[in-house]
Amino acid sequence: MTDLNQMTVGGYAPPPGPYEQPQVPQLMTGLPQWSNASPKCPPGLEYLTQIDQLLIKQKKEVMEVIFNFHTRNTYEISNSLGQHLWTAREESSCCARLCFGRYRPLTLSVKDNLENKPLFLIRPFRFPMGLCCWCNLCLAEMEVQGHDGTVLGFVRQQWHLCLPRFTVQTADRQDALLIHGPFCACSCGSDVKFKVLDASGNQIGVIRKRWGGFCQEWITAADNFTVEFPMELDVKLKANLLAAALLLDYTRFENVDK
Repeated sequence: MTDLNQMTVGGYAPPPGPYEQPQVPQLMTGLPQWSNASPKCPPGLEYLTQIDQLLIKQKKEVMEVIFNFHTRNTYEISNSLGQHLWTAREESSCCARLCFGRYRPLTLSVKDNLENKPLFLIRPFRFPMGLCCWCNLCLAEMEVQGHDGTVLGFVRQQWHLCLPRFTVQTADRQDALLIHGPFCACSCGSDVKFKVLDASGNQIGVIRKRWGGFCQEWITAADNFTVEFPMELDVKLKANLLAAALLLDYTRFENVDK
């Protein structure tokens, strides 16, 4: 008989213990036990094998509202039931935030409830679009690393005259997924949808920038996202789509500059 003290409600919890010896996620109420964790799954990301959606909520920063100054972003990441999975915290210098604003170089450390860090999302500095938008010095990029620094993939912006286009790449720089956004990527009373396409151009998921209401949209820079993907999608690509949603926030919706 399953020990009820090892259960939580509504989904699987991130595995406890050190990453060198990853454990299979514990059974939760109402769901079948997961016992087929892939050996290719990076330690700390086992939970991603069991879900097809992530919710991302950016924490509101009072300093940004009052002083119109970029602070380090913090995101709470949860499953479709709202259960907390990870916290992504920005690491960047005050000088970079002051001088470069939303184009600043940064690292997002993704941490679970046990203080383990299964993911690091690294974004290099890029010049503002418009100065040299046809070259790589202006096109946004985010590198996705595992807990030990192993590269899991990349998210790269593709040049387009008027539409937001991004490519999700594997660790060896092979294109795996495409992200296509609308001509007008501003949310005014409705969600903004970015289609996730496979290499053949078929839609397999979506990244939604959720409409947060007029006060949140125009007074704060805090945004909420939903990332939807197939259950069977490779875990590394799911992690890359999480990075893509955060990169979209910095490149398209970091509106404190307004």
